[in-house]
Amino acid sequence: MFNKVERSIVFLGYVIFAISCTQQNKNMTDTTAPVAKKMHKELVAHGEVRIDDYYWLNERDNTDVIAYLEQENEYYAKLTQHTKDFQEKLFNEMKSRIKEDDSSVPYKQNGYWHVTRYETGKEYPIYSRFKGSLDAAEEIMFNGNEMAKDHEYFNIGGISISPDNKLAVFGVDTVSRRQYTLRIKNLETGEIYDDKIEDTTGGSVWADDNRTLFYVKKDSVTLRADRILKHKLGTPSSSDTEVFHEQDETFGTYVYKTKSKKYIVIGSYSTLTSEFRTLRADEPDGEFKIFSPRERGLEYSIVHYKDAFYILTNKDKATNFKLMRAGEEDTSSEKWEKFIPHREDVLLEDIEIFRDYYVLSERENGLNRIKITRWDNSDTYYLPFESETYTAYVSRNPEFDTDTLRFGYNSMTTPSSVIDFNMKTKEKEVKKEQEVLGGQFQKENYLEKRIWATAKDGAKIPMSIVYHKDTPLNRDTPILQYAYGSYGVTLDPNFSTVRLSLLDRGFVFALAHIRGGEYLGRPWYEDGKLLKKKNTFTDFIDCSRYLIEMGYTSPDHLYAMGGSAGGLLMGAVANLAPELYKGIVAQVPFVDVITTMFDDSIPLTTGEYDEWGNPNIREYYEYMKSYSPYDNVEAKAYPNMLVTTGLHDSQVQYFEPAKWVAKLREHKTDDNLLLFNINMDAGHGGASGRFEALKETAKEYAFLLDLEGKI
Repeated sequence: MFNKVERSIVFLGYVIFAISCTQQNKNMTDTTAPVAKKMHKELVAHGEVRIDDYYWLNERDNTDVIAYLEQENEYYAKLTQHTKDFQEKLFNEMKSRIKEDDSSVPYKQNGYWHVTRYETGKEYPIYSRFKGSLDAAEEIMFNGNEMAKDHEYFNIGGISISPDNKLAVFGVDTVSRRQYTLRIKNLETGEIYDDKIEDTTGGSVWADDNRTLFYVKKDSVTLRADRILKHKLGTPSSSDTEVFHEQDETFGTYVYKTKSKKYIVIGSYSTLTSEFRTLRADEPDGEFKIFSPRERGLEYSIVHYKDAFYILTNKDKATNFKLMRAGEEDTSSEKWEKFIPHREDVLLEDIEIFRDYYVLSERENGLNRIKITRWDNSDTYYLPFESETYTAYVSRNPEFDTDTLRFGYNSMTTPSSVIDFNMKTKEKEVKKEQEVLGGQFQKENYLEKRIWATAKDGAKIPMSIVYHKDTPLNRDTPILQYAYGSYGVTLDPNFSTVRLSLLDRGFVFALAHIRGGEYLGRPWYEDGKLLKKKNTFTDFIDCSRYLIEMGYTSPDHLYAMGGSAGGLLMGAVANLAPELYKGIVAQVPFVDVITTMFDDSIPLTTGEYDEWGNPNIREYYEYMKSYSPYDNVEAKAYPNMLVTTGLHDSQVQYFEPAKWVAKLREHKTDDNLLLFNINMDAGHGGASGRFEALKETAKEYAFLLDLEGKI
């Protein structure tokens, strides 16, 4: 199954700097914040000098840096000590809503039913399968709880089962830098083979011979996925054959097998351009063939059906994408034929294929649509959805020869459901509805709606909001406003059991669909990147002003939250409009834009030029400098702030928020809280266990509720 490159996993970061602890830190009192040592550093670009006093240490293993981070954690602990019991209460409350002995809806693939399940009190999933029928004996393939025993952090990913169902390759990350080690397990005997492949993305595919693997290798320094290698079972990884090397440093690469099982596909991607290579899966030692050579600005993705490929593309200025078709022999873009035309008001997001049907995922006016069509065009229709704050999506559908489409549905007030829909009879069966335990949740107690703010340039910005029916909307109402706004990533309004801990305490949750995402189509993304990036920040601020002007809340009760590139958003709005917010939570924030984007030796930088711009070009340098949160810290009052990071973060290195916090401490003129909490064992996604992650959320919610006087 193909997808457009999922930019939600491509986040930013990385800059070289350093912090050392002063003697004042060592003698820190209960109320004295850590003070990072200043060392004068001049950064020269385009004939201009920038001063960075917190540049000089970025070494994760340097004892001075570790000491400073630990003192920030100590300071955080001291100033939040009075919330510790409340954090524990929130954690237990959130955990109590979760069905601990839960399992996924089984799906069938290659003669086996596959299930992922959890056991009561356990943090990690168990992956199992049943041959032929769910009544067959369970075969446990991987028990994450056993595998994670000796690790502070553990993540298993990229499980890929051989065509004969005997072997499974899997990736393990025990550091949280998304560098996976591939291993191979015999599912019949339980033996884990000696084959060991390090520094991979975790993804791999089998050829039809059941002994050849294609996998993605990462550069050990930049972490760019840049090479595809071929591994033969039982041979040392040192003898693996490189079949593709992505030389362009602004691109990454990946590999997958088509749903038809006929082809292995290598994809190359940047923000604006894509390219593919194909190889028959039954000819693993053959040569990959370029599908259509890369052209700057041309994006496309491919699926295979019978004797043709179907191409989702923006070719010929199809901003919202269209679907084209090409035969197997000549797949160059000149030979692509129109299948579904471009539409100005509908974003075409994805396609799923079956023997008799194809299913399109579309977005119109921000809302998901699922369209089902028979290949012979004898029937075509949309699945009906009525709410304005829902999320509907095509789920996992590995089987080709079936009339059943599996899709998911939820809304901000409706728990998630997994639904099997018979495309022929048009009957549906709810296979599973998310259980909210504890006996307190009732859907009818919550209200959801979509409202529209007006941006300063006249654009209408949608917001999805949810709140308890007993919560009045007035100037004393606390609102948590959340957004992301980068890479074309769309955050759809969804249900959250965790969020109930805020809603039940009188908070309103507002999800702002700002420019930089694709909620209102591809142009919505184009208007929030590169030299239009500031639209993302001003949209968020204009949404905040709207909530205040409409009397939903006031600056004394408005809070903002965002993570990664959304953390950049938090840094920008803190500089631009600090007076609007009582508190801000910046999760793993990307805040030192210029220094990061100048350093092409750190992870992911070169692949981000099409998103943020290349600062080596003066126009982009000046624009970045005008909004980069770190470069725009001033002597003024800032809101109460909680900043989080992970020591092993590979996406936004810990030192970006560390520098930012140090500079904020130096310049801010207020007495508001500035707290910095570093997870010393985790990376970009935080803790790895399903319950451990709740503890981090409990910290953030306790920060907000404490400011609101609700603990």
